Amino acid sequence: MQSTCKNKAYLALMQTSKEIQECIRAELAKTDLHVTEFSVLEVLYFHGKQTIHEVAQRILVSSGSMTYVIDKLERKNMLKRVPCPDDRRVIHLVLTPYGEAFMQSIMPRHQERVEQLFGSLSEEESGTFVQLLGKIKHQLHVQV
Repeated sequence: MQSTCKNKAYLALMQTSKEIQECIRAELAKTDLHVTEFSVLEVLYFHGKQTIHEVAQRILVSSGSMTYVIDKLERKNMLKRVPCPDDRRVIHLVLTPYGEAFMQSIMPRHQERVEQLFGSLSEEESGTFVQLLGKIKHQLHVQV
């Protein structure tokens, strides 16, 4: 017996999400970065110094995966770990000057690409889309 998902909204979201990720992955292939590495750098670029935990929560990656990604970005001289002076258990991540310059060079193209992908939505449609995704996200946190 063959069974398929009958929820068209779910299928459309999953398929579109996969295609968007593939598009971004293809763009990043030119930079020698993977999507998760770029996501870490993007958080630091827009939000400044962050703890490892804060970055992991923002990009929805496990702390074990974060260590691997941070190590790779450190080897590429994109970011550095900075001990917190107030709590030695906490490590902050900051972009290096090279990482900052790199992000400044690629962000305009990335933002342009995102605008191309979502530019067909009116402001009202975009607001509705965000609201609907928020409803779904809320359901993820509802205790059953």
